Amino acid sequence: MKQPIVYYISQGPTAEQHLAHLIKMANAGCSWVQLRLKNTPKKQHLQIALRAQEYCKDQQVNLIINDNVEIAKVVDAAGVHLGKDDQDPLIARKVLGKDKIIGGTANTWEDCKILLEKKVDYIGLGPFRFTATKKNLSPILGINSYHTIIQKMQHHPNRVPIVAIGGITLADISALQKAGVWGIALSAYLHQQSNIPQAIKDIKDTFKSSQLYEY
Repeated sequence: MKQPIVYYISQGPTAEQHLAHLIKMANAGCSWVQLRLKNTPKKQHLQIALRAQEYCKDQQVNLIINDNVEIAKVVDAAGVHLGKDDQDPLIARKVLGKDKIIGGTANTWEDCKILLEKKVDYIGLGPFRFTATKKNLSPILGINSYHTIIQKMQHHPNRVPIVAIGGITLADISALQKAGVWGIALSAYLHQQSNIPQAIKDIKDTFKSSQLYEY
């Protein structure tokens, strides 16, 4: 499974705007996009997810559904991302099958160990720094914590790629990659850019020029 360098997480005041932003970021160069709808009625959530998957499948973009395993299954999304209080990844695997992507959220090495035992495909580790995008933010990690956690992961038989998340900017990319991060999850940062395709290209180019961490 090819890991994302730039992984967009949708935002917007309405479900329709989440969809519009997701399509914009896919067009701009994000090969992985996450539909992150919260407190949306099930019928509307499903309709938006179906439209998102129709577009993403045509463009060969991986659509990840946040939290909702059932909707990920119905729309045949590439996978699901599960928060710390969401469904058990082992149950999600039984529902979605072995070929789908299952990611999990972690803030500590203990969180990571739990997810590794449950054989997720990647871990979203963060927050790197403060971000207003997510409510009930976990403790801030900073670069040293990423380095420490990923070093510990080297010795685990189920180690998986780490995607960093939380207030990340272009200036952070090289240090994060050298710490062992494989990809960057972004939301607000991309919305702040006047030229989104160029911003995504700059991030990818910075990754290419930095030393890759080998699993």
